[in-house]
Amino acid sequence: MAADRRTRILNAAEELFAVDGFDGTPTARVAEAAKVPKGLVFYYFPRKIDLLLTLLQERLPTPTKDTLAGVVRRGDPAGSLLAMHRRLGMEDHDSLVLRTIIFRESGTHPEVRDHLRQLRRSLVELTEEALDRAVEWTVAKTLRRRAAETFVSVMLDHANARRSGGALPDVQGAATVVGLAVAAPGPA
Repeated sequence: MAADRRTRILNAAEELFAVDGFDGTPTARVAEAAKVPKGLVFYYFPRKIDLLLTLLQERLPTPTKDTLAGVVRRGDPAGSLLAMHRRLGMEDHDSLVLRTIIFRESGTHPEVRDHLRQLRRSLVELTEEALDRAVEWTVAKTLRRRAAETFVSVMLDHANARRSGGALPDVQGAATVVGLAVAAPGPA
């Protein structure tokens, strides 16, 4: 029962923050939408910012190396990147609302900006790890980082374009280009 109320509070906050913004949503409206007393919101989330940070941490967590289990194929960096992209599900509908919140609030709330930076950093590191596992030789550190940053930029742009209804970048094409960039052995 307690977990259900906490989940209802998070669900309501996510929807309201996406529509009206964090600063434009009073906690009383969150409580009303969640059908809980206002005091219960503060019981679970002592400060309003704690509610936003919990949404980010629980519903858009930074990925771990476990994400790569079963998706990386040695000798197929492009296919491995695409499989990782699918596993991450960055464009899934459930996280689209959160991305609306993140991109809106990152300019005014340093905690949100920090989470976004950490998410991007972890995605780059994960992509570098995927490339290390997929490529059959040692890729130069600088090239590996640039390749990972390029692919992550396309993944994030793809997720954001899905949210905003814009033209979708070609994730498959980006994976192919990155795969070709790391395909030839070079100096480590």
